[in-house]
Amino acid sequence: MEIQLSQAASANPEIRIGKLSKPQRTTDTVTALLHMQKMIGAKNFAVFRIRGQGLPSARRLACALSNWADQAEHQACSLLEEYGAGLITHLEASTLPVVWEGAETDRGQAAEIPLFTERFTSQRYPVSGIAFPVRLGSGGNGFVVFTGDLLDLGDDVVLDMHMRATQVMIELLGADEKRMLPAEALNDREIACLQMAGDGCISETIAEKMGLSVHTVNAYLGTATAKLDAVNRIQAIAKAIRLGYIR
Repeated sequence: MEIQLSQAASANPEIRIGKLSKPQRTTDTVTALLHMQKMIGAKNFAVFRIRGQGLPSARRLACALSNWADQAEHQACSLLEEYGAGLITHLEASTLPVVWEGAETDRGQAAEIPLFTERFTSQRYPVSGIAFPVRLGSGGNGFVVFTGDLLDLGDDVVLDMHMRATQVMIELLGADEKRMLPAEALNDREIACLQMAGDGCISETIAEKMGLSVHTVNAYLGTATAKLDAVNRIQAIAKAIRLGYIR
């Protein structure tokens, strides 16, 4: 797969935000992306998420967050129109980053950095763009992309960036789930019970620590599970962690 991308960075990049909830969460995510951008000397970032379900032909990549200027954003849309299907196919088959060269040639050959299969000790990758695939299940799949005139990526940096890219996608997925929750939020006792359950405490231990009956603790855990639209206590704990209710 060949990818052509002309760089048009802005000195004062405009942050473009898709449908994200919680301004503070959005601000934190943008701050994390700007830090990652600085780490590798990139000029711009973008987060693309897969929309649609079913066959690959029914899915597409949509830009959820970026600091591309108007011209570069238009070029990014053109890129997705031509190569979006290929990127979706790549995401289904591999979680290896895709890199491309475009600063010195009209067309650059996309390649994979063989992370997790081979460890490099000194080789570096002079590229102008890198896309980190992230797979988190329904609603949480996509790419975190960084572009610049020339990115100098070492293997350790790429691995660290990929982990950070995954965290960015987790935060965006959590924002989506937070927005879709019922209006009634978890109360303090529901949160406390979930936190202790997440720490490995059984209902009897939680009841003893909180001075409640086991029946009451189970009731709190039950209502918390229902509010989080979870199928069981384990899934409720996982969702509560993602949404920032507990740690």
